[in-house]
Amino acid sequence: MRSCCSSRDRISDLPDEILGKILSLVPTKVAVSTSVLSKRWSRMNNNNNLLAHVDTLSFDESMVVYPNEEAVSGSSDRFLDFLDKTLRNCLTKTIKKFSLSHRGGSFTRSPAIYGWILSALEEEQGCLEEVHLECTRIEVNLERRLLTSNTLVKLTLSREYCLEVDRVYFPALKSLSLLTVGGLDYNNYRRLIKGCPVLEELFITDIGADTLDPYPPCCTTHVKSASIKRLVLSVDMPYGGPNNLHSFHELHDLTYVKAPSLVYLDYSSHVFMDYRFLDLDSLLQVRLNLKLWDHHKPIYGDVTNLAAGISNITTLHLSPDSLEAFHFCCKSMPVFKNLLNLSIESNKKKGWQAMPFLLKSCPNLRTLVFKGLVHRVTDKCGDACACTPYNKHKKKMKKKKSKVISCLWTCPVKVLEIVEYGGSFQELKQMRHFLGNLECLETVRVGIDADNSMFLRANLLALPIVSSNCNNIHFI
Repeated sequence: MRSCCSSRDRISDLPDEILGKILSLVPTKVAVSTSVLSKRWSRMNNNNNLLAHVDTLSFDESMVVYPNEEAVSGSSDRFLDFLDKTLRNCLTKTIKKFSLSHRGGSFTRSPAIYGWILSALEEEQGCLEEVHLECTRIEVNLERRLLTSNTLVKLTLSREYCLEVDRVYFPALKSLSLLTVGGLDYNNYRRLIKGCPVLEELFITDIGADTLDPYPPCCTTHVKSASIKRLVLSVDMPYGGPNNLHSFHELHDLTYVKAPSLVYLDYSSHVFMDYRFLDLDSLLQVRLNLKLWDHHKPIYGDVTNLAAGISNITTLHLSPDSLEAFHFCCKSMPVFKNLLNLSIESNKKKGWQAMPFLLKSCPNLRTLVFKGLVHRVTDKCGDACACTPYNKHKKKMKKKKSKVISCLWTCPVKVLEIVEYGGSFQELKQMRHFLGNLECLETVRVGIDADNSMFLRANLLALPIVSSNCNNIHFI
């Protein structure tokens, strides 16, 4: 019977080329925390044979287990010391991807880490293409020289970084992620975007920032770029409270996006007072998560200009909150003349009041997808819904027969897809309403729970279908 040590030796005795590939695929944090590669890891501190075959380095302090919380600060320094020793022996010409997540520590005591990154960026024959930096506790001032590189293609900055930008030049950078970067004011952010002339992907989050912060969230409120094709914005700025309304209005006054090459937009935020979405003629796909303010009366915000700015798209995904935002905060629904695919996510706490106006505004809609059918019952769902509202005494209210032609009768949808169909009475009633009114249907797909598949299939297959071009329901 072979011992555990024997197995470790077999791994440790692998050729340098193989171990180099293993260290590139497995995050360095894992290699450091085990003893399997301890012999060869020590060898890396003495020569470059093994590290010469590594093209990816990933260090994550969050995976380090400290004996107690009081020792974290000193242990963080030891973690940085370890990185210093490791990176001194690491050839910059071989590394393509570098990732570092740490808590901060006494960073001024360990300048070799960013010094190594700087050397890799400045190396004429270097090949560093991706850099991911995250500092989770103590603020780090990022050196200005780190914001210039001819080879960098992807850059991620997260959390406690402070940037003083006077010159930025990333001629090859195509993807930039700014994830709740606390020390980034508007002017430095603007210079950073300007210094990326071929940028194609921009991911920005402002989550949970303090309104008293000297650098209030700004990145998600203003985007201007001629080259960006994919834009993901997620902002969750806290409500200033009844005694801080000035700060609240100031932070949620205007969102500005001007991106003539933009093709994809994913936008998540509480509703702003105004939107300036300009030059978005290339935009094809939009995903919206617009949230109403729970504690603000009257309802705050206006999404009318946002809807108008994206009216040329072909695909639209709406969250449950977005439907309510369209109902309460959109003065006029534009005509989505090019919209072919509409996807709607439902929630039992959110209503469908905007559904009739939305469907009537999509004259060329071909595919309609629902993730769930259960929603809050109201008396304003109109003829797009089969639910029956209740009055205060919990008695059913008779639904008034509309003299207007049903929006479902004129809806040109050919493909109806229901994801996560549960088979409740309300869902079955809604399916009967859809199948009995969508006259252009050709294909119906329903995702059902495997445990109740036979029962649910039987109930759905028994429903009448008004369209002569749709003869069956496909289960997925």
